[in-house]
Amino acid sequence: MSDTSPPDASLPSQPSAGHGFGTAPVFLAAISTILGAIMFLRFGYAVGHLGLIGALAVILLGHAVTVPTALAVSEIATNRRVEGGGEYYVVSRSFGLRIGSAIGIALYLSQAISVAFYSIAFAEAFRPLAEPIADLVGMPFDPRMISIPSIVVLLLLMLSKGAELGVRLLYPVVGILGLALACFFAGSPTGGANGTPPLDEHVAHPDNFFLVFAICFPAFTGMTAGVGLSGDLKRPGRSIPLGTLGATVAGGLIYMAIVWKLASAAPPALLAEDQLVMSRIALWAPIIPIGLGCATFSSALGSILVAPRTLQALGKDDCLPAGGLNRWISKGSKKNNEPRNATVLTIGIALVTAMLGDVDAVARLVSMFFMVTYGALCAVSFLEHFAASPSYRPSFRSRWYISLFGGLICLLMMFQMDPVFAVLSLGTMAGLYWITGFAQAATGGQDLQSILRGAMQQATRRMNVQLQRWQSRHTGRDWRPSIVLLEPRVTTGSRDGLRLLEWLCQRHGFGTYLRLVRGELDEQMAQLSKEMRAELVEICSREFPAIFAGTIISPSMASALTMTLQMPGVSGVENNTVLFDFSESEPVEVVEAVVRSALFAAASKKNLLFLRHGERRFGKRESIHVWLTWHDTQNATLMMLLVYILVGHADWEDAEISVFAAFPDTDVDAQQRQFVERIEAGRIPVSRKNVRFHTVKSGEDFRALVSVHSAKADLIVMGLTFERLREKGVDLLTRHREAGEVLFVLASESVLID
Repeated sequence: MSDTSPPDASLPSQPSAGHGFGTAPVFLAAISTILGAIMFLRFGYAVGHLGLIGALAVILLGHAVTVPTALAVSEIATNRRVEGGGEYYVVSRSFGLRIGSAIGIALYLSQAISVAFYSIAFAEAFRPLAEPIADLVGMPFDPRMISIPSIVVLLLLMLSKGAELGVRLLYPVVGILGLALACFFAGSPTGGANGTPPLDEHVAHPDNFFLVFAICFPAFTGMTAGVGLSGDLKRPGRSIPLGTLGATVAGGLIYMAIVWKLASAAPPALLAEDQLVMSRIALWAPIIPIGLGCATFSSALGSILVAPRTLQALGKDDCLPAGGLNRWISKGSKKNNEPRNATVLTIGIALVTAMLGDVDAVARLVSMFFMVTYGALCAVSFLEHFAASPSYRPSFRSRWYISLFGGLICLLMMFQMDPVFAVLSLGTMAGLYWITGFAQAATGGQDLQSILRGAMQQATRRMNVQLQRWQSRHTGRDWRPSIVLLEPRVTTGSRDGLRLLEWLCQRHGFGTYLRLVRGELDEQMAQLSKEMRAELVEICSREFPAIFAGTIISPSMASALTMTLQMPGVSGVENNTVLFDFSESEPVEVVEAVVRSALFAAASKKNLLFLRHGERRFGKRESIHVWLTWHDTQNATLMMLLVYILVGHADWEDAEISVFAAFPDTDVDAQQRQFVERIEAGRIPVSRKNVRFHTVKSGEDFRALVSVHSAKADLIVMGLTFERLREKGVDLLTRHREAGEVLFVLASESVLID
């Protein structure tokens, strides 16, 4: 299936002017890099220090990293046309240019350093000729005598012949590798070995498993070597999966056979000491150094084919912090767009690295940067799966859990291999991300934020569906506030209602703020609503981050409430509470409208909250007074829960709660006894010693008590009943003028506390 998604015009395009290779070069580039220096020079070391079981564990663990990466690369490559730049192109077009630039630069450095690594290993193939070379030059043999000239030869080949010659050389190289392996497997045991592999025999003081793994890991990184040829492939969506996965599987099977043969054909001490121990076992000893030379030279050739193309793609996307440098390295030559300038720069980096001359040190450095890149590729695949974007339609699919495992194992192995190198690598990535920040302005289309947003939408969707199912079994014991505030005014007013909504829902619940846009739904009103919603989202994200904000178009408050109360909650849990707010200075008509709306909403059996706010703005938030009366049999539990939620917020953490219980003097003993029983049974979550009991003869007495005890409270919480709201609504909500903010609570559902 081909990718029919439209090209992203906001991202820089890359011309398809390559060689039009098929699948074979991808496979050959990968397999010739896999069967390279580490296989010849360090697998004996691995078996000698870890034994057969340990060496097999290294291979399996290495493939636990590379197989998910190979699957991820194959998947992403079939979602859209992969152009020049290979893995960098995949990451940047999935994560966006900024993070793609950071990963791309790290990837390029690892590829450029690999040129030096393979050249150093190529020099090791000349160890059997060390004495003749020393006699010829008149000084002791140094691998750099071979590695540095070989890098210069690579440069000349690339500048003169380009990628076409490199691909042609892969065929005889793979043939020689096959012959070398055939001679090795046909060889006889040496050093006293009997041909039967001991499972766990190793040298007396072996190196740490993860050190051995770090040294051997570059053997597994060759599986993506062919991806770098993406710009030169005729059908990259087909060739990359086939070539990459084929080379990965073939390489893994060959590796297992090699360590089995090594364990059975040589003792651990010999394996650990002799880098070219395979030549002692092989049917014809010289074929192993020849194979090593061919493999390492072809691997270096593969790296010098890939690295400049990665750098050229970075330059085309203006990812480097210098416009002139970007233009210089992006410039191609000839009809095939050969990256000559990028090749020269790559060779310069390789020459500097080759001066180290230490295979193991360079191998550990290469391993760390490849781990970062592979982890990022697996993360891309996992997030794309989880985001489930309709535009992500790869013809080849991996599994999300495989990609997640690959990303996690990369991160874990980095710190197991070398914590210092891991921190430095991640720090380098962070630094590159910061340095390439200028590229963010050019980022368009699908970027990291877009993928994360899609993943969050998927997670929210799944959780909302599950929460809705659980809600059907709701008992009231796990009650949480799910509050909606419908604002009938054009402006947000004092925002005290929003502030209370934020306090109640930041940690324990979910708050929804909707602003009514009066009118009929048409194109003009829809545009106005969209603009108002964007404004509200900006306000809430800045001042009330726990609140979900939106708009609703309706000709009246009643119709808006009708729609709002029937809508499922945004959180997946049904909205169980409606909050109304008004100022103590509002005209009576506004309060009457609030009462009408509340009586209308009461039919939905939602809890009703009324916040009457004044000029104090909740004062110092140091005192909350709760007034419970004989009317609050249903309200008391909800009132106390809301208060406890409130004092759990940082703005109210120093607040003192005072609870007052007022009963008629004609029935005070019975009411007080019932109240105490409810406290002791846990129906009202408050200690008996924190409650002050009062007797009243009339409503005027009650109002006088509130005035005496709570006039200076920062918040007063009182209860209402539906009957009293209907009969005395405006009068009830406008009482206690001397107080500050008052929250009236009318519980319509039974909230239980064990």
